[in-house]
Amino acid sequence: MGYVPTPNEAPVDKQLRHKFQQVIGSLLYIMLGTYPDIAFAVTKLSQFAVNPSKDHLVKALYICRYLIGTPKYRIIYSSRKQRGFIAYADSDWALDIHTRRSTTGYMVMLASGVISWNTRAQKTVVLSFTEAEYMSLSDTCRQLQWMHLLLYELGMPIDTIPLCGNNQGEIFIASNPVQERQTKHIDICYHYICQVLDKGEVALYFVEGSENPTDMLMKNLGHVKFLKFWGQLGIEFKESQ
Repeated sequence: MGYVPTPNEAPVDKQLRHKFQQVIGSLLYIMLGTYPDIAFAVTKLSQFAVNPSKDHLVKALYICRYLIGTPKYRIIYSSRKQRGFIAYADSDWALDIHTRRSTTGYMVMLASGVISWNTRAQKTVVLSFTEAEYMSLSDTCRQLQWMHLLLYELGMPIDTIPLCGNNQGEIFIASNPVQERQTKHIDICYHYICQVLDKGEVALYFVEGSENPTDMLMKNLGHVKFLKFWGQLGIEFKESQ
């Protein structure tokens, strides 16, 4: 908790780099398919794969020890708590002090368990917290649109998917296509969300930031808050049968 990785200013150690890239590559593969709870840590460390330090490798191996200690925890899907789709989006404005790029994160839930998640640096530097949140909403809409198309082709069309964000400004911009002076510079591709809303495939809802589980994909949370969101992903202890 509280660890902030910093760039390695020493010359590249090729042997260390090779080992680190092997470890972080394996962790990325695991994270993408089964372990959303390590997404922030793995994604953050992967940014230093070109010239990692010994400290970076130690922290990557620490994640491995976490996985070894939680082999019987699974994502459990159950319709008793929540049946349909629901998505959460969030961002962290200018999180990276070196590039000043914000971080986008989203997760999609179905039957009280997470089925899709992602966290990554945004492609451009944004000028406000609201703009970063708006871009995160738009990126999430692309994933939800893909789910709509996939299920439609499978003969299982779905209704509107609720998308929750924790910034009233982003919801206002997305719901009101009129561009003002403060938003006219935003890349046109991020206004894609307006089209998705007009088609009724996604509906926006406000959620308090303290209740948005996507926070764990973008921040180094404390123990209490991490466990709170960890439980909302549908992860439970389950003995092998």
